[in-house]
Amino acid sequence: MSDQTFDQYLMADHRECDALLGTLRRLAGAGDWDGARSAFASLNHDLLAHFAAEEEVLFPAFEAASGMSCGPTRVMRMEHEEVRNLLEDLSDAVSAQDGEGVRGHGEALLITLQQHNMKEEHILYPAALQSAGATAAELSAQVAARREAV
Repeated sequence: MSDQTFDQYLMADHRECDALLGTLRRLAGAGDWDGARSAFASLNHDLLAHFAAEEEVLFPAFEAASGMSCGPTRVMRMEHEEVRNLLEDLSDAVSAQDGEGVRGHGEALLITLQQHNMKEEHILYPAALQSAGATAAELSAQVAARREAV
């Protein structure tokens, strides 16, 4: 993770997941189902690992430091669940080699992730970084360790 703070690290992870989704959509559109399955496996793994780092490390730390448990982290958890449901739909479409299903579910996932990531990057991450204060470096290391452990 080098000298990145958790917000920089997680924002880079957002971009990597976006790229994987683009690759999946491109491969499925070209009828490369082996490639699409591989891209989906990577996307699914990376999104779930990202969520684990946030839900198990970042969100609890923010809630403890800020005293807010019904604020932005609650919304983010609900949106994570929505993404998990979309991933299941996308998995079914890839397994069935359903190009239209991948296109539709992929588009829904893209829009959901774009909106979700904007909220995290512009609201939650800055607030969490501020609330972490002097512990930001330690929290950053914990977030990265959890993300990379999954």
